[in-house]
Amino acid sequence: IDPMVTLYHWDLPLMLQEKYGGWKNESVIDIFNDYATFCFQTFGDRVKYWITIHNPYLVAWHGYGTGIHAPGERGKITTVYSVGHNLIKAHAKVWHNYKKRFQPYQKGMISIVLGSHWIEPNKSEDALDISKCQQSMERVLGWFAKPIHGDGDYPEELKSEFSFLPRFTEAEKNYVKGTADFFAFSFGPNNFKPPSTLPKMGQNLSLNLREVLNWIKLEYNSPRILIAENGWFTDSHVKTDDTTAIYMMKNFINKVLQAIKYDNIDVFGYTAWSLLDGFEWQHAYNIRRGLFYVDFKSEKKERIPKSSALYYKQIIRENGFFPRESVPSLQAQFSCDFSWGITESVLKAESVASSPQFCDSSLYLWNVTGDGLLHKVKGVKLKTRPAQCTDFVSIKKQLDLLEKMKVTHYRFALDWSLILPNGDLSVVNRQVLRYYRCVISEVLKLNVQSMVTLYYPTHAYLGLPPPLLQTGGWLNESTAYAFQDYAALCFRELGDLVKLWITINEPNRLSDVYNRSSNDTYRAAHNLLIAHAMAWKIYDEQYRPFQYGKVSLSLHSDWAEPANPYFESHSKAANRFLQFEIGWFADPIFKTGDYPATMREYISFKNRKGLSYSSLPSFTSEEKQLVKGAADFYALNHFTTRFVIHEPQNGSQYEFDRDIQFLQDITCLSSPSRLAVVPWGVREVLKWIKKTYGDIDIYITANGIDDQSLDNDELRNYYLGKYVQEILKAYYIDKVKIKGYYAFKLTEEKSKPRFGFFTSDSKGKPSIKFYNNLISNNGFPADYSVCDPPNQEKQCSFCLFISQKKPLIFFACCLF
Repeated sequence: IDPMVTLYHWDLPLMLQEKYGGWKNESVIDIFNDYATFCFQTFGDRVKYWITIHNPYLVAWHGYGTGIHAPGERGKITTVYSVGHNLIKAHAKVWHNYKKRFQPYQKGMISIVLGSHWIEPNKSEDALDISKCQQSMERVLGWFAKPIHGDGDYPEELKSEFSFLPRFTEAEKNYVKGTADFFAFSFGPNNFKPPSTLPKMGQNLSLNLREVLNWIKLEYNSPRILIAENGWFTDSHVKTDDTTAIYMMKNFINKVLQAIKYDNIDVFGYTAWSLLDGFEWQHAYNIRRGLFYVDFKSEKKERIPKSSALYYKQIIRENGFFPRESVPSLQAQFSCDFSWGITESVLKAESVASSPQFCDSSLYLWNVTGDGLLHKVKGVKLKTRPAQCTDFVSIKKQLDLLEKMKVTHYRFALDWSLILPNGDLSVVNRQVLRYYRCVISEVLKLNVQSMVTLYYPTHAYLGLPPPLLQTGGWLNESTAYAFQDYAALCFRELGDLVKLWITINEPNRLSDVYNRSSNDTYRAAHNLLIAHAMAWKIYDEQYRPFQYGKVSLSLHSDWAEPANPYFESHSKAANRFLQFEIGWFADPIFKTGDYPATMREYISFKNRKGLSYSSLPSFTSEEKQLVKGAADFYALNHFTTRFVIHEPQNGSQYEFDRDIQFLQDITCLSSPSRLAVVPWGVREVLKWIKKTYGDIDIYITANGIDDQSLDNDELRNYYLGKYVQEILKAYYIDKVKIKGYYAFKLTEEKSKPRFGFFTSDSKGKPSIKFYNNLISNNGFPADYSVCDPPNQEKQCSFCLFISQKKPLIFFACCLF
């Protein structure tokens, strides 16, 4: 460990303050130089990095201006700048002293630590706002940096603003200029608090360390930089669980790494503040900034490592941040019958065919009077051909998009409220049913199978027929019976063409809708479970024997990681999230016929403490029998990994019952909607499902990311490649029975996050080709594909031409 020694970190001897008035008196400059000489003589043979003064801005401004720091003087602004002037000259004198007398044989380097905030304009395009930000930086960092790292003089803005500012002679400018072997920089709460003392100029404070490093690079000719002090703080009651400090540290160090890698900034070191909890100047013992916890009330003042110490140790060991991948990329393929799909939300059916000339039996004359209109000929009726699926214009568009995707399966949802507008079988919209049947049959002609979702609610559109909404929606158990009738109708009308059914999409996310109280949330969930189970049972008993399909429901199944892996409470919180999010619906169906014991016990625990009055519904013995086993496969929608902390909460809400909060990890790649890209999370959740619910068939029914780009959606390509690779590892290494993967989604909606492979006006994106390659390779094969028949004869090009151009050839023969 190399010592890096600071000569003066605000500990001026009291005698110098009383006798000379401290740094207000130029006499202290020579005294400080004598002290530095003693230190160089005594320790210099072992010290290669010297700091003269720590953060002179705070010494001058808060020591002699606001009085927040020692010596606590509230002086005039002229005094503040006079103190600053003396500090600069004291530093320069010590630098020259070391260079002349000690560096030739001690071979060390010497600098001064300069601290600063960072500030960003209210309007990034506004020249006046940008100018104010520049002025703010010059008044804090530039005050000391420009004389030492620049031209030896103060910033022009300061000189024009303050006529009383001390002046450097030309000799002094040359003496001060360049008196630092590297740029030592401090960036932490002391530079931001209290904000009322900062020259913000009406602009916005920011903790973007990368940006301020860029400013230093541009202003001072790309110096070598040492981060000499960085960190954040926690409240005094926080002991060793300083998760906030970890995430601030991640943020800061990652920004430094970005500055090095992407901006070519020469940062050669980073120093965390601080080793131990201690007396934090004006904050006294009310905040903690140490990596080690100190109990100030104990006799022995034990030092206990906080989680931030363990995390910093990990960063040092890895020398940065590494993607977490359990094994290197795998070269292998999925099974030859693997389903490669694309997911779409609710298909809005055309109410009538969009080509009326095929159904209207009237005869028309056009443009008889030169008005360009059609005029019906009365009393004349023509024979019309039967309605055909090609009459629906939108189906042709769907087929064009699907053909470009080259998928084997297409998942879409029906609109319950359109098919049964009254919520019961009294009115059945046969035209809408015909539309959906046409979609399925036309898609089959492309050799694409349909996975049909019966009910696809969203935050914006609950999707229930209006009469059911008026009677309470899913809070009313009669809705479950209405859903059973609706499901039976769909099975009867469409089931001969459909082999994979999803009853309800993401029922575990309807807590966002039924959120008046936790009991509303749990009651709605209970009725959704019963509705699904009744639909599954009716298919199993009445339709499976001759339709041979499979039925399940799709659960939102994101993975959860402890935000602070060094604390058991966070690991328990991550597991609790999985139980409340996934187990809530999966345990009754795939395991016990009842809600997770963890969930019941935790809610009971909160009830006893008086923190919640929530109550999970009870299943009757008949309901348990109905629900248990009511799925033929596990269907999951997975998008991201959540970083979870334990956060006790009070109140009777589903979110409060879980006692968790989420943190955003700055070191994770994330999308515009702030979805973290964590590929290994999908493998973890797949392994967890297998471990928890046994060796069941699994379909990933939605997986995707939002990408703002329309012409180069490289984030989506990266996401697809990495996530499918982790899914392949789960299939190949962990032996998870994954039967299919459905990318999300076919087309995007206007003014929504851009999840689509096609824009809302059907323009394709480059990621289509990337997904095509994944499908054609059936994964990531080596040199050959195990699914290619070994002795398959290549079809002759002429035969291929004939087979593809049959209609054209037939037409040519007729014409001839």
